[in-house]
Amino acid sequence: MSDVKIVSLESKDVRFPTSLGAHGSDAMHKDPDYSCAYVILKTENGLEGNGLTFTCGRGTEIVVTAINTLSTIVVGKLAGEIFNDFGNFWRSLTSETQIRWLGPEKGVMHLATAAIINALWDLWGKIEKKPVWRLLADLTPEQLVSVIDFRYISDVITKEEAIEILRQSQTGKEQRIQTLLTGGYPAYTTQVGWLGYTEETVTRLCHEYLALGYTHFKVKVGQNIEDDIRRLRTVRKIVGQDNIVSIDANQVWDVNQAIEWVKRLAEFKLLWIEEPTSPDDVLGHLAISNALKPLGIGVATGEMCCNRVLFKQFLQSNAIQYCQIDSARIGGVNEILSVYLMAKKLGIKVCPHAGGVGLCEMVQHLQMWDYVALSGDKEGRWVEYVDQQHEHFVNPVVIKNAHYQAPLVINVHK
Repeated sequence: MSDVKIVSLESKDVRFPTSLGAHGSDAMHKDPDYSCAYVILKTENGLEGNGLTFTCGRGTEIVVTAINTLSTIVVGKLAGEIFNDFGNFWRSLTSETQIRWLGPEKGVMHLATAAIINALWDLWGKIEKKPVWRLLADLTPEQLVSVIDFRYISDVITKEEAIEILRQSQTGKEQRIQTLLTGGYPAYTTQVGWLGYTEETVTRLCHEYLALGYTHFKVKVGQNIEDDIRRLRTVRKIVGQDNIVSIDANQVWDVNQAIEWVKRLAEFKLLWIEEPTSPDDVLGHLAISNALKPLGIGVATGEMCCNRVLFKQFLQSNAIQYCQIDSARIGGVNEILSVYLMAKKLGIKVCPHAGGVGLCEMVQHLQMWDYVALSGDKEGRWVEYVDQQHEHFVNPVVIKNAHYQAPLVINVHK
């Protein structure tokens, strides 16, 4: 591995006109064109590492420029030098003395970081001939912890605590791997609930996804309360009272508005309200969480949480009951692992955001690793699933009976 030299980085702006069918539409993002900034790391022996970060269309060219700006940090390096000291390499990428000013560790530069880091993990998996979930699961606790930058979060979890947590989670790991290979990992779907869909489309998709075995459905809300009531009534009528329904406002409300709006929807027996207000407002989420707790409605957020430091505050304060990591929002796999470890220590369930270009393909690996090597639990946890753009991948996600099937081959992206 140490002899594999990275000789070039190519970044592409890839877009799909999903706005034409209102796919992905919500109260905040009314006309998204699902897109990605796509990275190809080429090595001198012909192996390639592929990674990406998700966008909604316009502005993707800015992320591509940011990726190219960071490319000098990775091109010319030996893979072994990176992977044997991955934690410090991650810090060198996020803390370059001049580029850091553009973040730090947030926004466009962090999206660019995620794309590069995800490509590096893809490359590592190919070198080891393992899918990334299995690569992660096979690392020793010490090896896994070494890829994480604990700066700013050691007041919540230290390297030593993380290693001990992972050691304790080794018990039963092989059995959980076999359970995963046999039954997969549970998914929930947002495909039925896009805000721009007609009543007829929502009705048809609810019936279709029920037939496919789904028991958890998410509906976009927040534009018009009467419309939300009507659409939720339709969904509940079709999926029944025993299945799970969650809602997602995509940050459109103020704090008090969120509380009052969700109270009016409480009759639909909701599991969670997702992104009820600004993704940076920890205290606002806490207020919403406290107000909705008597109604049995949890709060979920994280898909636009900018880094591990903000996640630390959400988790510490118990402002959320469901932590939603995104495989390309914060700084790639390395930083996401730190969020999983904090969530494990603080007892918060992780239910990843997915559905955009490549997000399902990537994030499944992280949640599968969590099940086999960290939390050891699938109860009350799901990975989001949206049926879009999978045909553009050589190894797309495989869903059977509403469960992600564990990848058995190395993901190679077109």
